[in-house]
Amino acid sequence: MGRLFGTDGVRALANGELLTPELALSVAVAAARVLIESDRSHMPLAIVGRDPRASGEMLEAAVVAGLTSAGANVVRVGVLPTPAVAYLVGQTQADLGVMLSASHNPMPDNGIKLFAPGGLKLPDELEERIETAVADGHGLVGRPTGAGVGRVHDLLDGAEHYIKHLVASTPHSLEGIKVVVDCANGAASEAGPTAYEEAGATVIKIHAEPDGLNINEECGSTHMESLIETVLREGADLGLAHDGDADRCLAVTASGEVVDGDQIMAILALAMRDAGTLTGDTLVATVMSNLGLRLAMKQAGIRLIETKVGDRYVLEELNANNYALGGEQSGHIVMPAFATTGDGVLTGLHLMATIATTGKSLADLASVVHKLPQVLINVKVKDREAGANAPTVQAAVALAEAELGETGRVLLRPSGTEPLVRVMVEAETEEQARTVAERVAAEVEGASPA
Repeated sequence: MGRLFGTDGVRALANGELLTPELALSVAVAAARVLIESDRSHMPLAIVGRDPRASGEMLEAAVVAGLTSAGANVVRVGVLPTPAVAYLVGQTQADLGVMLSASHNPMPDNGIKLFAPGGLKLPDELEERIETAVADGHGLVGRPTGAGVGRVHDLLDGAEHYIKHLVASTPHSLEGIKVVVDCANGAASEAGPTAYEEAGATVIKIHAEPDGLNINEECGSTHMESLIETVLREGADLGLAHDGDADRCLAVTASGEVVDGDQIMAILALAMRDAGTLTGDTLVATVMSNLGLRLAMKQAGIRLIETKVGDRYVLEELNANNYALGGEQSGHIVMPAFATTGDGVLTGLHLMATIATTGKSLADLASVVHKLPQVLINVKVKDREAGANAPTVQAAVALAEAELGETGRVLLRPSGTEPLVRVMVEAETEEQARTVAERVAAEVEGASPA
C-alpha cells in the first residue's frame, strides 16, 4: 500500500478504487485504536462532520461504524465547515475529529480529514501509526463488545456555537457593508451568511442551495465569474468566495477585481500590526506566495517566513513560534488566536472588519501588494530529483536569478505525487517571466527527459 495520507488527509474519487466505505471504516478503527493505546483512562470521544456532497452520507456511516466498533463514542455534527468541526473538537475536549470533505474538488471526489485533541491537525507520528495500522489490518481485530462498544449522538446546535464564536472574534461591527457571498453550494451555505449578518453586514448569498450534487459546480473560490457579476449588478462593497468546506476565502472588489490570499494576508497583517496583535511583526506564508507580498511586507517592516507548500506546514510554523497570522495564496488563512486551521468565514469577517475600521475600500487596502506576473510550467521528467538538481539546471537557475535581481525569482519544486518538476518564475513583465521560465524548463527537460 502506498502513502495514504497527503498534506490534507485522504482524498480521492469517492467509492472508487481507493476511497471506499471499507477504507473509511478501516481508517476510523485505526484512528480510534491509536488514541486508545495512547490514553486508556476513558472512552474516547470523536466528532464527525461532513460537507454536503452525496458520498459524505455513505462515508459518514462507515466512519461512525468504525469508530464505535473500536470503542469510541461519536457525536455527529452534520454538515458544517471544516474549521467548525475543528473548533467543536476543541470545545468538547474530544479525542478525535473527522471531517469528510474534498474541499474545492469536484463533487465525485471526497476526503477524510483527521483532527487531534484541541482541533489540531494530526502530528506526523500519529498519522504514520494510523496509516500503518490500516495497511496491516491490525485495527480490525480484538474489538470491544457489550458496554465497550461506542455510542452515537447528534449535536444539533453545533453551527450556532461556531457562529457565536466567529462573531465574538470580529473586532468591529460590519454595519454599512454590503457583501455578496458565494457559498459554493457547500458546507458554509447557512453558517457563512448567518455569521456575516449577525456581525452587522448586509448579505446577498449566491450558490447557497446544496443538493449533494452541485458543490463547487461553476461556483465558489475556483469559479468566481458569477460572484463578480453579482457584485457589479448589486453595487456591493465586495464579494467573498468560499470553497466546498469553507476553509478558504477569496474576495472581489466593488469593481470586480479578484483579491487573492496573498493580498488578504497583507491586509490582515497590516491591520494586526497596527492593533499590536501581529506577534513578532511576522507573517507566515508558503514559497508559492507572490514576490509582491514579500516586497510589500518588507516595505512595511513585517518579517515574512516561508514554508513548504501546504497549509499544514504553515500551521506547524505558526504553532511552533506562536505567530498570529499565516496562510496561502489560495485563500487558506490561519489566525491561531481564533482557529486551529484555515477558516474562510473567519477570514471574511476580519477582512470586512478592516474595511469598517479603516474606512477604506477593499481595492485601496489590496493595493499595498503589487503582484508580479507569475508563470508556472510543469515539466514531465523521468527523475524528479535529477530534473531539479542537475548541475546544468542549477546553472540555468543561477543565471536567471542574476538576470531578475530583486524584482523577480525562480522556484523549482519537484511534485510530491507526479513525475513533474514545477518551474515557477516571477518577473516585472509576463513576457520576461515566460521567457525565463521556458529557458529553465528546457534545461530541466534536458536533464531528465520523460
